[in-house]
Amino acid sequence: MPTDIWNIQGSNRSENGRKTLVRVRPRGFCAGVVRAVDIVELALEAYGAPVYVHHEIVHNRHVVEQLRQRGAIFVEAIGEVPIGAVLVFSAHGVPPRVREEAKERQLRVIDATCPLVTKVHLEARKFAREGRTLILIGHRDHQEIVGTSGEAPLQTVVVGSVEEVDRLQLEDPERLAFLTQTTLSLYDTQEIVTRLRQRFPKILGPASDDICYATQNRQEAVEALTREVDMILVVGSANSSNSNRLVEVAQRAGVAARLIEDGNDLKEEWFKGISRLGLTAGASAPEILVEQVSQRLANFGFTDQRDLDLIREDVRFTLPPELAAQKSGTR
Repeated sequence: MPTDIWNIQGSNRSENGRKTLVRVRPRGFCAGVVRAVDIVELALEAYGAPVYVHHEIVHNRHVVEQLRQRGAIFVEAIGEVPIGAVLVFSAHGVPPRVREEAKERQLRVIDATCPLVTKVHLEARKFAREGRTLILIGHRDHQEIVGTSGEAPLQTVVVGSVEEVDRLQLEDPERLAFLTQTTLSLYDTQEIVTRLRQRFPKILGPASDDICYATQNRQEAVEALTREVDMILVVGSANSSNSNRLVEVAQRAGVAARLIEDGNDLKEEWFKGISRLGLTAGASAPEILVEQVSQRLANFGFTDQRDLDLIREDVRFTLPPELAAQKSGTR
């Protein structure tokens, strides 16, 4: 998908002794999150409260709480949803068994799975049909990995590090394939894939990279930002994989970085000796939190605030047909 990298202009590290906050873009909501949140909001308008959501729609406490106040009920098990109710699948995707359970309970299902996650599910099914063992790179307990591995549970092995690749003992190393969680670090994924190819030269991979465009863009933006600032703050929830990866990208480049949920997490002592501070947000963090953090940082002396545009994003995902007309009618 098209992205334009723009040169960083006017990046002198000292500007008349003022404290500077550099807010990098792209940041915050990706197209998949926008779509998922829209789906829940439109479902509430179309069908009325309550609308049930399987797991957190996205990994951000503020987003979930706002939707809960409007009438969304978040559940961990299909059995918690009344027969015949409206159920939204979260952006992270679900395994086939969950879809079957929803069907058995005669639920009206609206699928908010990110299309990029759906792509990985389709790839998993394809490799499984070919009789290959699937090496799934990611975090075992993450909802996306739970969903993808459910496509072929008896043929899937999850690995999260090079060390785990080295410990693999597989029955048929000639018939393997690998896929990755969409929100991983590009650096870590590359290391793991390289080791897989070294150990299993005949392993197949996806036709195109599974790492989400937004994950990649935000990581590249943070990497560029590390050359301009003394410290980076990442707005995002602790259970947000892509937000945690942004912190790691900064730290790997040798720049101090902290994950914060909102402005209330800030501590003034963090910024002693810091004259240029960077700010970004994970793909499930709303822009309102970035504004809140920016205002609080101004109270700490970071009054020179500017946005640094590095990558242009113009990706949009279509809504499910049953809700697309609903959104058109609200305009």
